[in-house]
Amino acid sequence: MYDNLSKDLFEPVPIFIDSLGNFILLQWENIYKGTIRDFYPNPARYQQSPHFFQYYVESLGDLSDQELQVVISLAGEQIFPHQFKHHIDFAFLALHGPYGEDGNIQGMLEWEGIPYSGCGILPSAIGINKVAQKRIMAQAGFASPIQQTLSKSDWLALNNREKIRAALVDQVGLPMVVKASFQGSSIGVSVLKDADKRNFTQAVNRSFFVYELAKVEWLAFSTEEKVQFLRSLTDIREGIGMPVHVYEFDEQTLAYQAKPSRRIDKPDDLLAFLNSRNWKSQLLLESLDTEEEILLESFIKGKEFSCIVVEALDGHPIALPPTEIIKRSQVFDYRSKYLPGISRKITPIDVPGEHLNSIRKQCESLFTALQCQVYARIDGFVNEKGDVFLNDPNTTSGMLPSSFFFHQAAEIGLNPSQFLTYIIRTSLVARAKSGKRPARIKQMIARLDTDLAALHEAGSKKPKVAVILGGYSTERHISVESGRNIYEKLASAGKFNPIPVFLTGNDEEHQLYRLPINVLLKDNADDIKEKVTSKKVSHPLLEDIRKACLPITLKFAGEPLGKPKPVTYEELAQEVEAVFIALHGRPGEDGSVQKHLEGFNLPYNGSGVASSKTTINKFETNELLAKNGMKVAGHMLLRKTDWLENKAEAFAIVEAGFQYPFIAKPADDGCSSAVKKIKNRAELEAFAQLMFRAEPQPDAENMSVLGLKPNEEFPVKREILIESLIVKGDAAQFLEVTGGLLTHYDSAGQLVYEMFEPSETLASGEVLSLEEKFLAGEGQNITPSRFSTVPSEQVRISDQVKKDLEKAAYVLQVEGYARIDAFVHIFADGQIETTIIEINSLPGMTPATCIFHQCAMNGYKPAQFIHGILDFGAQRLAKIRKAAVN
Repeated sequence: MYDNLSKDLFEPVPIFIDSLGNFILLQWENIYKGTIRDFYPNPARYQQSPHFFQYYVESLGDLSDQELQVVISLAGEQIFPHQFKHHIDFAFLALHGPYGEDGNIQGMLEWEGIPYSGCGILPSAIGINKVAQKRIMAQAGFASPIQQTLSKSDWLALNNREKIRAALVDQVGLPMVVKASFQGSSIGVSVLKDADKRNFTQAVNRSFFVYELAKVEWLAFSTEEKVQFLRSLTDIREGIGMPVHVYEFDEQTLAYQAKPSRRIDKPDDLLAFLNSRNWKSQLLLESLDTEEEILLESFIKGKEFSCIVVEALDGHPIALPPTEIIKRSQVFDYRSKYLPGISRKITPIDVPGEHLNSIRKQCESLFTALQCQVYARIDGFVNEKGDVFLNDPNTTSGMLPSSFFFHQAAEIGLNPSQFLTYIIRTSLVARAKSGKRPARIKQMIARLDTDLAALHEAGSKKPKVAVILGGYSTERHISVESGRNIYEKLASAGKFNPIPVFLTGNDEEHQLYRLPINVLLKDNADDIKEKVTSKKVSHPLLEDIRKACLPITLKFAGEPLGKPKPVTYEELAQEVEAVFIALHGRPGEDGSVQKHLEGFNLPYNGSGVASSKTTINKFETNELLAKNGMKVAGHMLLRKTDWLENKAEAFAIVEAGFQYPFIAKPADDGCSSAVKKIKNRAELEAFAQLMFRAEPQPDAENMSVLGLKPNEEFPVKREILIESLIVKGDAAQFLEVTGGLLTHYDSAGQLVYEMFEPSETLASGEVLSLEEKFLAGEGQNITPSRFSTVPSEQVRISDQVKKDLEKAAYVLQVEGYARIDAFVHIFADGQIETTIIEINSLPGMTPATCIFHQCAMNGYKPAQFIHGILDFGAQRLAKIRKAAVN
């Protein structure tokens, strides 16, 4: 949201609301942290959990006013609602769940005279209350599943449980959906397939945000299992969150005590209490944000969809093309909604045309029935007969890159920046109709219309930059995420006119396609490839919707939606002034795309051909760094020819040089693709069999040996890089870090490295995963790294690590920008040892990647950082041309 607002039209002001209800004018650098816990409360001061548990501000306990002010001051400046008018003209609400989409913040803003986005107070209050909305929908004649409610007081009267379970199974039927009444983002939702007593209890408890823990269950866990159990329990997406109240079980009454015996704020304190054994047979752990009533519904068999409904310029509702949701699990849960690649989104939903029309008409009718304004997201199911069941009207929508919000708006030709402008203008119109300060709001609408017209006129004069994304390796999906993010940052920043270009094909032939926005925002690289190579004509209903929305498209995009178009490197050179390569691994980081671009004198981002060829090869990189006196992991290559000729000898060579466990990875890929910790010979054999296989699909048996997911991709290569596992040893402190850089030319034309503060990366598994590196909400990156609690030592160690990373970049002739991964040992005598692991010449540029955290510390917003990368590419080409002339 913050980045996608058009900087030609708006000045975004980040206001963070913490979980205690404080409004904080946020230091803009914190916008780019991966999660709230990466900046609030400040991890360097408050988050010293030995087990790396998630710490949110409520885990600090009951703070005094003075203590709270210190916590807030480290993130920004506290402000109060009556001060909003001094900072903002309009409030774009990027809030979900209670207090954000329930009418509370809407009412506060109306009181303070600040126009805001989306629905007003009444539809918001109805939209958050699942029990109330179901009753209203039934009264309005919308089809509904069988429903029942259950109160927490009835459920926790343990003697009634079996009777409750039997009655609800009988009344609702199986399968059934169990959900919290006042939550968003599918938090606290489960699907029950059978009447199993244990499963029923777990599902109901999850919706109430309580957990019943038997002592025998706890004692059976290993130390590692206890930590992992609490990590899941205290994560609101799959558990109950923190803090918790603890209720002891009374053996005499066979019930939980009426009052909690204690409140526990920190996960570490909960671990200590449970390990103390100072409790009897069973406990009830209850979140402070528990639910008092939950909803149980019969499960609807059919295709699941989500549909964004918007207001046209004349005020009537128009349903955008509904999206079909294809899930890996039965519940479209938090991760499925917001993490790209976990679920599939197909637009429009694959049903007969009359069913599609029925979905859209009912969504529009519900939008009107609930008195929604501006936009809403309405979820539901459609069965084979075409019966439509509208399930969950949401008066706001997720606004991550993978969200339906942008995905469906793209189908009418609006990129994210343009759609947000539409939302703001339509919201102003809605607020003007309320009769509160209409004259002032109408002046804002008139000014916005004038600025919007001027923006369209100026757009054609901006320099064009091709953003190349996709590829054909296992890293193609992350490359799409990076490319989309680069496109969106450039589109909203105002300096350039970005042109998205999809690359597919193979090493022998690169196939390029210029993309319209609706294809760019398809689910993943494979969906994009299918769209650009398919001969299918567009769904007729899509054309009808686009025609109906054409006034919106023309007003906010300035032109109608186009079609995918094949393009060559030569044609690209005639159309654009520069190229941003948003590709990872091969092709992109191996110098092949760069070679094509240099042939047509096109400036590009990142390192040149020679350096790229070196850094893509991890074995050659290690050899070159070691030759120049830098510390790297012990390493060797296991070649396919040697493996196939004599497997026993290959085992012997590897095991003679390396002790288990060690690291195995492709020698020429990036992005944590197929990086595994190998613990025994069976895992080494499985890894080699997969990497050296002849068939395209990996076999299930070897996948299982390595603990890979059934649908996880695994590359086919001719070489495996074996590296010794780097461990803490006798170091006083041991960290995995990743450091970014940006290059410049000084006044003498010499290359200068601007090194960023390294981030400390925390892996939840054996190695840092693809998701933890690049997807918002996964993993934890702390910037700057926590080298020391002593300020002077923190600076000394950080400076030394940055010098080591800079030396590696210099040795490898890195240019433009890069990310360097390393391990850092800090010894008791103050000695520092940096072990270089990997150099990424085209680092991931997804919204969550930590290079944006790092450049923010040096004063660069993402768009400014991207502009700096492009500016260097142009300066480099000019320097090369000047040298050629001389």
